[in-house]
Amino acid sequence: MTPSEVTLREYGPAVSVPLGAEAGRALAASGVLSSAAPDPGRDGHWSLRAGSRVGAVRTPGGPVVRIMPKTPVRRLFFLLGFSLDPARAWRDSREGTVDTGAYDDVVPALAHAVERRIEAALRRGVLQGYREVEESALVVRGRIREAEQLRRHFGRTPPVEIAYDAYTADTAENRLLRAAAERLLRLPGVPGPVRRRLAHHRVRLAGAAPLIRGQELPRWRPSRLNSRYQPALRLAEAVLRGSSPEHRPAGADPLAVDGFLLDMNRLFEDFVSVALREALREHGMVARLQDVHHLDTAGLVRLRPDLVVRAGDGRTPVAVVDAKYKVEKADGLHNADLYQALAYATVLGLREAHLVYAAGRRPERRHEVRGTAAGPDGRGVRLYQHSLDLSREPGQLLAALGQLAGRLAGDRPDRRS
Repeated sequence: MTPSEVTLREYGPAVSVPLGAEAGRALAASGVLSSAAPDPGRDGHWSLRAGSRVGAVRTPGGPVVRIMPKTPVRRLFFLLGFSLDPARAWRDSREGTVDTGAYDDVVPALAHAVERRIEAALRRGVLQGYREVEESALVVRGRIREAEQLRRHFGRTPPVEIAYDAYTADTAENRLLRAAAERLLRLPGVPGPVRRRLAHHRVRLAGAAPLIRGQELPRWRPSRLNSRYQPALRLAEAVLRGSSPEHRPAGADPLAVDGFLLDMNRLFEDFVSVALREALREHGMVARLQDVHHLDTAGLVRLRPDLVVRAGDGRTPVAVVDAKYKVEKADGLHNADLYQALAYATVLGLREAHLVYAAGRRPERRHEVRGTAAGPDGRGVRLYQHSLDLSREPGQLLAALGQLAGRLAGDRPDRRS
């Protein structure tokens, strides 16, 4: 008998679950899990193992699959909130987290956080703005679209092809908030009180047109007028981008896998990069995220480190950092990561490169590369491995990355006279 719900742990052991072929194929094709395949030892069962994605998804004819994170949910949402908008004070003033209420599961916590942000945005009323409207009308309003009038009606009137600026609630901002509320209302596991408040917000935002699934999200620009909306908008965009699309396995009918997932790999990389960028600004340094370079002179092998630190002129590279959401191995080494860091340092002409891991037995490891030319200090290229313990308090995490930023900017004990 297929269970109504399956709970997996991020990077946990595989679980054998009674599952129909359709639901199993949907999960296998979705990329939601690190592995999903028929269990050879048990007929009618599928072996499911979670990877770096956390959240919940629902399959057709199958169970709701919940993937629990290793990181505490409040800490996870601190990483998300800081990555989305480090400059604003919409994180909780005591712990620096997005308000997740008392919920310790990803989807309920997310729904609560978004609902609270929408409530704060709409507290002073629904934001309205001007939007250009083009339509056919029986009376003239605004200006006549002469070319369309001739093309469609051969110059006859009425109707008249007109264009005008309408003051309306159908803005990009309200469309995003409405779409996020509707998305959350469809997710499994949203608590009843939160669901009712989200439904109320959806009614208040009825003047905004619904988004069409599969199309790009509407673009908005931060301004003084929408400042009260901005925290909610950034979280709403995270909801809509984390929604699972429809998947179509080869030779099969469309299988909808609906839900919300956060990729911990991407979340950790974004947090480390944004936090270092903000800290480096205090040292007058420029940090570029996902800066593209090439390993070969022909430009065929692309390199894309998470963060390249440049001097105040924005041109001269002084440091490179890559974040890895990994646990340190027994010997403390990730050889492929070290090779990658060495490639970054070589291409950028740097004497060192830094790797930041989510956990480790030692706060730092240092490797001096053999065969590399000695620098002014008489040493070869150095590769550093840093550990960032995500169980620490938000302030401690930011302080640790602030210290690393000081080192990247050149304020290191081994460089002082």
